[in-house]
Amino acid sequence: MKVLNDLLWDGKLRIYQDTENFKFSLDSILISNFVTVNKRTKNILDIGTGNAPIPLMLTKRTNAKILGVEIQKSSYSLACESVKYNKLDDQIYIVNSNILDLDLKNNYYDTIISNPPYYKNNMVNSSNTNKKISRSESDLSLNDIFRISKKILKNNGNIAIVLDTKRLVECIELMKSNSIEPKRIQFVYPKKDRNSNIFLIEGTKNGKPGLKILEPIIIQNEENNYTNFIENLLKNFGKY
Repeated sequence: MKVLNDLLWDGKLRIYQDTENFKFSLDSILISNFVTVNKRTKNILDIGTGNAPIPLMLTKRTNAKILGVEIQKSSYSLACESVKYNKLDDQIYIVNSNILDLDLKNNYYDTIISNPPYYKNNMVNSSNTNKKISRSESDLSLNDIFRISKKILKNNGNIAIVLDTKRLVECIELMKSNSIEPKRIQFVYPKKDRNSNIFLIEGTKNGKPGLKILEPIIIQNEENNYTNFIENLLKNFGKY
Protein backbone atom coordinates (compact mmCIF):
# COMPACT_ATOMS: atom_id res chain seq x y z
CA MET A 1 0.00 0.00 0.00
CA LYS A 2 1.32 3.44 -0.94
CA VAL A 3 1.61 5.91 1.92
CA LEU A 4 2.89 9.48 2.28
CA ASN A 5 5.16 9.99 5.28
CA ASP A 6 7.20 12.81 6.78
CA LEU A 7 10.83 12.40 5.79
CA LEU A 8 12.18 14.17 8.86
CA TRP A 9 10.70 15.53 12.07
CA ASP A 10 10.43 19.11 10.86
CA GLY A 11 7.55 18.15 8.54
CA LYS A 12 8.94 20.12 5.59
CA LEU A 13 9.65 17.20 3.27
CA ARG A 14 7.39 14.22 2.60
CA ILE A 15 8.09 10.91 0.89
CA TYR A 16 5.94 8.26 -0.77
CA GLN A 17 6.59 4.70 0.39
CA ASP A 18 5.18 1.22 -0.21
CA THR A 19 4.43 -0.62 3.03
CA GLU A 20 4.98 -3.97 1.29
CA ASN A 21 8.48 -3.18 0.09
CA PHE A 22 11.78 -1.85 1.41
CA LYS A 23 11.39 1.55 3.09
CA PHE A 24 14.09 4.09 3.77
CA SER A 25 15.79 3.94 7.15
CA LEU A 26 17.92 6.01 9.48
CA ASP A 27 20.95 4.92 7.43
CA SER A 28 19.89 7.22 4.59
CA ILE A 29 19.60 10.15 6.98
CA LEU A 30 23.02 9.46 8.49
CA ILE A 31 24.81 9.24 5.14
CA SER A 32 23.02 12.37 3.84
CA ASN A 33 24.32 14.25 6.87
CA PHE A 34 27.80 12.70 6.70
CA VAL A 35 28.71 13.31 3.05
CA THR A 36 30.82 16.38 2.30
CA VAL A 37 29.05 19.00 0.17
CA ASN A 38 30.12 22.61 -0.23
CA LYS A 39 29.69 25.63 -2.51
CA ARG A 40 31.86 23.99 -5.16
CA THR A 41 29.57 20.96 -5.34
CA LYS A 42 27.55 21.30 -8.54
CA ASN A 43 26.62 17.74 -9.59
CA ILE A 44 25.73 14.84 -7.28
CA LEU A 45 24.90 11.23 -8.16
CA ASP A 46 22.96 8.91 -5.84
CA ILE A 47 23.44 5.26 -6.86
CA GLY A 48 20.48 3.06 -5.87
CA THR A 49 18.32 5.98 -4.82
CA GLY A 50 15.26 3.88 -3.91
CA ASN A 51 12.32 6.20 -3.35
CA ALA A 52 14.78 9.14 -3.22
CA PRO A 53 15.23 9.90 0.50
CA ILE A 54 18.87 10.91 0.01
CA PRO A 55 18.31 13.39 -2.86
CA LEU A 56 15.37 14.91 -0.99
CA MET A 57 17.41 15.43 2.17
CA LEU A 58 20.42 16.77 0.29
CA THR A 59 18.30 19.66 -1.01
CA LYS A 60 18.38 20.97 2.57
CA ARG A 61 22.20 21.14 2.36
CA THR A 62 22.99 22.11 -1.22
CA ASN A 63 21.67 23.71 -4.42
CA ALA A 64 23.60 21.21 -6.56
CA LYS A 65 21.86 19.21 -9.27
CA ILE A 66 21.15 15.67 -8.06
CA LEU A 67 20.72 12.59 -10.25
CA GLY A 68 19.18 9.54 -8.58
CA VAL A 69 19.48 6.17 -10.33
CA GLU A 70 17.15 3.33 -9.34
CA ILE A 71 16.80 -0.09 -10.99
CA GLN A 72 13.43 -1.04 -9.48
CA LYS A 73 10.47 0.37 -11.38
CA SER A 74 8.21 0.54 -8.31
CA SER A 75 10.77 2.48 -6.24
CA TYR A 76 11.54 4.73 -9.22
CA SER A 77 7.84 5.62 -9.53
CA LEU A 78 7.62 6.48 -5.83
CA ALA A 79 10.79 8.58 -6.12
CA CYS A 80 9.34 10.57 -9.01
CA GLU A 81 6.12 11.17 -7.08
CA SER A 82 8.05 12.33 -4.03
CA VAL A 83 10.19 14.74 -6.04
CA LYS A 84 7.11 16.18 -7.71
CA TYR A 85 5.16 16.43 -4.43
CA ASN A 86 7.99 18.42 -2.83
CA LYS A 87 8.31 20.64 -5.95
CA LEU A 88 11.97 19.76 -6.41
CA ASP A 89 11.82 18.83 -10.11
CA ASP A 90 14.30 21.59 -10.98
CA GLN A 91 16.97 20.14 -8.69
CA ILE A 92 16.40 16.37 -8.64
CA TYR A 93 16.23 14.08 -11.68
CA ILE A 94 15.42 10.38 -11.30
CA VAL A 95 16.36 7.65 -13.81
CA ASN A 96 15.01 4.08 -13.89
CA SER A 97 18.03 1.97 -14.85
CA ASN A 98 20.88 -0.18 -13.67
CA ILE A 99 23.80 2.21 -13.23
CA LEU A 100 25.90 -0.27 -15.25
CA ASP A 101 23.74 0.40 -18.32
CA LEU A 102 24.02 4.18 -18.25
CA ASP A 103 26.46 6.13 -20.38
CA LEU A 104 27.51 8.78 -17.86
CA LYS A 105 30.10 11.48 -18.46
CA ASN A 106 33.61 10.68 -17.28
CA ASN A 107 35.17 13.05 -14.74
CA TYR A 108 31.85 14.86 -14.29
CA TYR A 109 30.43 14.37 -10.79
CA ASP A 110 31.68 16.28 -7.77
CA THR A 111 30.07 13.87 -5.32
CA ILE A 112 28.67 10.34 -5.39
CA ILE A 113 26.62 8.95 -2.55
CA SER A 114 25.13 5.51 -2.03
CA ASN A 115 23.34 3.41 0.53
CA PRO A 116 24.16 0.11 -1.21
CA PRO A 117 22.94 -3.39 -0.33
CA TYR A 118 24.64 -4.56 2.85
CA TYR A 119 25.02 -8.19 1.88
CA LYS A 120 26.54 -10.25 -0.90
CA ASN A 121 24.10 -11.97 -3.26
CA ASN A 122 24.37 -15.39 -1.60
CA MET A 123 23.62 -14.07 1.91
CA VAL A 124 19.96 -13.08 1.54
CA ASN A 125 16.98 -15.36 0.91
CA SER A 126 13.70 -13.57 0.33
CA SER A 127 10.58 -14.28 -1.71
CA ASN A 128 10.12 -10.52 -2.08
CA THR A 129 12.20 -9.57 -5.13
CA ASN A 130 12.18 -5.85 -4.30
CA LYS A 131 13.49 -6.46 -0.79
CA LYS A 132 16.14 -8.90 -2.05
CA ILE A 133 17.46 -6.34 -4.55
CA SER A 134 17.54 -3.68 -1.83
CA ARG A 135 19.41 -5.87 0.66
CA SER A 136 21.77 -7.93 -1.52
CA GLU A 137 24.16 -7.40 -4.41
CA SER A 138 21.95 -9.17 -6.95
CA ASP A 139 22.39 -6.50 -9.64
CA LEU A 140 25.26 -4.28 -8.48
CA SER A 141 28.32 -5.13 -6.42
CA LEU A 142 30.32 -2.91 -4.12
CA ASN A 143 33.23 -3.14 -6.53
CA ASP A 144 30.94 -2.00 -9.37
CA ILE A 145 30.09 1.14 -7.40
CA PHE A 146 33.74 2.05 -6.85
CA ARG A 147 34.76 1.08 -10.39
CA ILE A 148 32.11 3.34 -11.88
CA SER A 149 32.94 6.12 -9.42
CA LYS A 150 36.57 6.02 -10.49
CA LYS A 151 35.49 6.86 -14.03
CA ILE A 152 32.78 9.46 -13.50
CA LEU A 153 34.05 11.35 -10.44
CA LYS A 154 36.09 14.46 -11.04
CA ASN A 155 39.66 14.32 -9.85
CA ASN A 156 39.53 14.89 -6.06
CA GLY A 157 35.77 14.30 -6.15
CA ASN A 158 34.32 12.41 -3.20
CA ILE A 159 32.18 9.32 -2.69
CA ALA A 160 30.37 8.46 0.56
CA ILE A 161 28.59 5.22 1.44
CA VAL A 162 27.06 3.48 4.46
CA LEU A 163 27.69 -0.23 4.94
CA ASP A 164 27.65 -3.15 7.38
CA THR A 165 30.72 -2.92 9.63
CA LYS A 166 31.62 -6.54 8.83
CA ARG A 167 32.58 -5.34 5.36
CA LEU A 168 34.94 -2.56 6.45
CA VAL A 169 38.18 -4.21 5.32
CA GLU A 170 36.67 -5.29 2.02
CA CYS A 171 35.33 -1.79 1.44
CA ILE A 172 38.67 -0.09 2.04
CA GLU A 173 40.48 -2.58 -0.18
CA LEU A 174 38.02 -2.00 -3.03
CA MET A 175 38.24 1.77 -2.66
CA LYS A 176 42.02 1.77 -2.85
CA SER A 177 42.09 -0.66 -5.79
CA ASN A 178 39.91 1.84 -7.68
CA SER A 179 42.07 4.88 -6.92
CA ILE A 180 39.75 6.15 -4.18
CA GLU A 181 41.59 7.10 -1.01
CA PRO A 182 39.59 6.66 2.24
CA LYS A 183 39.54 10.01 4.05
CA ARG A 184 36.82 9.86 6.76
CA ILE A 185 35.17 7.04 8.72
CA GLN A 186 32.44 7.23 11.32
CA PHE A 187 31.23 4.15 13.19
CA VAL A 188 27.60 3.80 14.21
CA TYR A 189 26.49 1.88 17.31
CA PRO A 190 22.91 0.83 18.15
CA LYS A 191 23.72 1.47 21.83
CA LYS A 192 26.74 2.49 23.87
CA ASP A 193 27.49 -1.04 25.06
CA ARG A 194 27.01 -2.73 21.67
CA ASN A 195 29.37 -3.37 18.78
CA SER A 196 29.21 -1.13 15.74
CA ASN A 197 26.76 -2.49 13.17
CA ILE A 198 27.27 0.03 10.36
CA PHE A 199 29.86 2.60 9.33
CA LEU A 200 29.96 5.70 7.15
CA ILE A 201 32.98 6.16 4.92
CA GLU A 202 34.05 8.84 2.46
CA GLY A 203 36.88 8.67 -0.03
CA THR A 204 38.50 10.97 -2.57
CA LYS A 205 39.42 10.06 -6.12
CA ASN A 206 43.22 10.17 -6.41
CA GLY A 207 43.36 11.69 -2.95
CA LYS A 208 46.41 11.85 -0.74
CA PRO A 209 46.68 9.37 2.18
CA GLY A 210 45.29 10.60 5.47
CA LEU A 211 42.35 9.01 7.25
CA LYS A 212 40.26 10.64 10.00
CA ILE A 213 38.20 8.58 12.44
CA LEU A 214 35.27 10.74 13.51
CA GLU A 215 33.42 10.68 16.81
CA PRO A 216 31.13 7.62 16.95
CA ILE A 217 27.37 7.88 16.54
CA ILE A 218 25.17 6.12 19.10
CA ILE A 219 21.55 5.60 18.05
CA GLN A 220 19.71 4.81 21.31
CA ASN A 221 20.28 5.54 24.99
CA GLU A 222 19.73 3.17 27.91
CA GLU A 223 15.99 3.98 27.92
CA ASN A 224 15.72 2.80 24.27
CA ASN A 225 15.06 6.35 23.08
CA TYR A 226 17.01 8.19 20.43
CA THR A 227 20.12 9.95 21.69
CA ASN A 228 20.28 13.74 21.63
CA PHE A 229 22.42 13.61 18.50
CA ILE A 230 19.84 11.60 16.55
CA GLU A 231 16.91 13.67 17.80
CA ASN A 232 18.69 16.88 16.82
CA LEU A 233 19.50 15.44 13.40
CA LEU A 234 15.87 14.51 12.78
CA LYS A 235 14.56 17.87 13.97
CA ASN A 236 17.20 20.15 12.48
CA PHE A 237 18.69 18.34 9.48
CA GLY A 238 20.79 20.63 7.31
CA LYS A 239 20.99 23.44 9.88
CA TYR A 240 24.37 22.53 11.38
